[in-house]
Amino acid sequence: MRFQILHASAGRVRLKAMQHAMTMEQADLLEAWVLALPGVDQVSVHERLGTLTILFHGEREKLYHQLSGFSYAAAKKEVRILSANSRKINREYKEKMVFQILLHYAKRLFVPMPVRRVINTVGSLPRIWQGMKTLACGSLNVDVLDGVALSVSLLTGDFSTAGSVRFLLGLGDTLDDWTHKKSVDDLAKNMSLQVDQVWQLLADGRQILVPLSDIQANDRIIVHTGHVLPLDGILDVGDVMLNQASLTGESVPVAKHAGASVYAGSVVEEGNCVVRVTRTAGENRYDRIVRMIEESERLKSGTERRAYSLADRLVSWCLGGSVLTWLLSQDVSRAVSVLMVDFSCALKLSMPLSVLSAMREAGQHKITVKGGKYMEILSKADTVVFDKTGTLTNACPTVSSVVAFHGLDQREMLRIAACLEEHFPHSVANAVVRAAQEQGLDHQEMHSEVEYVVAHGITSRIGECRAVIGSRHFVFEDEGVKILPEDQKTFDDLPADCSWLYLAIGGILSAAIGIHDPLRPEAKETVDLLHEAGIRHVVMLTGDSRNTAAAIAETLGIDDYRAEVLPEDKAAFIRSMQEKGQSIIMIGDGINDAPALSLADAGIAVGSGASVAREVADITIAAEDLREILLLRRLSEKLMKRIDRNYRFVMGFNGCLIALGAFGLLPAATSALLHNGSTILLSMDCLTPLLKN
Repeated sequence: MRFQILHASAGRVRLKAMQHAMTMEQADLLEAWVLALPGVDQVSVHERLGTLTILFHGEREKLYHQLSGFSYAAAKKEVRILSANSRKINREYKEKMVFQILLHYAKRLFVPMPVRRVINTVGSLPRIWQGMKTLACGSLNVDVLDGVALSVSLLTGDFSTAGSVRFLLGLGDTLDDWTHKKSVDDLAKNMSLQVDQVWQLLADGRQILVPLSDIQANDRIIVHTGHVLPLDGILDVGDVMLNQASLTGESVPVAKHAGASVYAGSVVEEGNCVVRVTRTAGENRYDRIVRMIEESERLKSGTERRAYSLADRLVSWCLGGSVLTWLLSQDVSRAVSVLMVDFSCALKLSMPLSVLSAMREAGQHKITVKGGKYMEILSKADTVVFDKTGTLTNACPTVSSVVAFHGLDQREMLRIAACLEEHFPHSVANAVVRAAQEQGLDHQEMHSEVEYVVAHGITSRIGECRAVIGSRHFVFEDEGVKILPEDQKTFDDLPADCSWLYLAIGGILSAAIGIHDPLRPEAKETVDLLHEAGIRHVVMLTGDSRNTAAAIAETLGIDDYRAEVLPEDKAAFIRSMQEKGQSIIMIGDGINDAPALSLADAGIAVGSGASVAREVADITIAAEDLREILLLRRLSEKLMKRIDRNYRFVMGFNGCLIALGAFGLLPAATSALLHNGSTILLSMDCLTPLLKN
């Protein structure tokens, strides 16, 4: 496809697609495809103009070359677009708001007053009827207040005020609907499974890695421990323990056996399985649940819920104030002025808008937050618990050396290790697979079904021999692997400056793989900044030895640590801290962190970690820099300050309007205009960025 360069500067380029017209679907596809290109940081496509703006790092000419190869047909096979369509939502509501504003002022300019009276009267009837129905059901909320305000305006002959109030209420409803649908759309994106490829089991027994979009109903796919089920299906082979928290909210794993129905979004915590697919991507139960999120209140923050409750309680006070004003002054216009002001609109609109804006701003920094309540928790938390490997240490550990025993070939041992490790998403496993690829080793399947023992290692069979790979405790103590006498000295002389992964075949130690796992360069600064940000306790949990853990804790300035811990130990530690009244943020990346992430008040997963960690966690951050945690903390604190400021403004400003109206200093129409205008301006302010720099 051809593009015209409209403007280019350092790290930024604006292009125009050379096509007659661009549909919203094409714009979404182009945006997703360009965003997936290496070196592209941000992209914005404007379908009406057919233009795209790209922020990037790297070589400009390379980017142009990649763009020249773009085609919609090829892009459909390479990227997956979620069913939720932000572009369509934004266009629909922008056009609706423009139409409402133009229609309102066109009526005032061109429609005679007698006709406008009829229009305002007829247009007010639905809200009046809704208020009557609500009151008849024994409920007293803003619908009743709106209905009474419009009724009094019409009965007193103030049709102009009725029309203005009806217009502003309609505009507020549109903003509220837009916010609601956009919130659901953002949440759907945040909760998307992010699975692009799956292992397909062919009829001849071969396993091949294929794009998820290629999978059809009745195909069989293999799902290993720690992976998320990408599609609905029937369990064909295997017994597994599934974490269905994303579907049911219950974090306790559920046993599933052959013949059972399993659903997309579940995570395999134990065992491996073959699933016969019943529904393809976009049609499964997980997608349907995401579409029903709009009916759920579980992800609203406590602040939002309190705002909604307070707004409804204040309705009765507004009505009472209006009646009292009339009784004391016998002036209907004063009573109407009081009635025109309510606290509900501003509170109910500004709070979710503030939270949505903060979540969207976090997303711009590659931080995914699954609900507003987690940002509230982040602003108040006093304890941060870190996993070590892949979190405090480098996200990409490397293989520093391979030591083969009793005359075996080092390259062959690395090939076997990579063959076993490639099925399991852990930073150490990724390091082994990457080392084999760098040496050009072909590690096609050569073993039987593999079994992953969480936080320990992997077992399988190669021919007639049992093969195990994992930690020292797992290989030598749990599996009882022996070291041949002639290998003992070599084993004893293994350097202590790296971690070791042990491979044994047939019960005999065959190789040791050295893993260099350096601390992240920003780890110490992050710990120091957390203390400065008000976090009283920073704790590290690790499966490493006590000596190693103590040295790392001292280097980083960590307050406390627990060494040689298993996944259940991490969860027990989180629970004990919560029982002491501490609010816990847990940060991890591996399968063994999932129980603790699920139990913590707010679980944060490192984006490059295991699927189970990302699915169970409440927040996911990019893996590049731990200081993003500080950014998220700062964003959360600013959000709470904005919400507190909104509370004070709504109560103070609307309270003043009520007082001025009650004393006859503010006409009803002006009171309604100021109240509704301030609500819209406050809502617009809520959408401005919290982090200015």
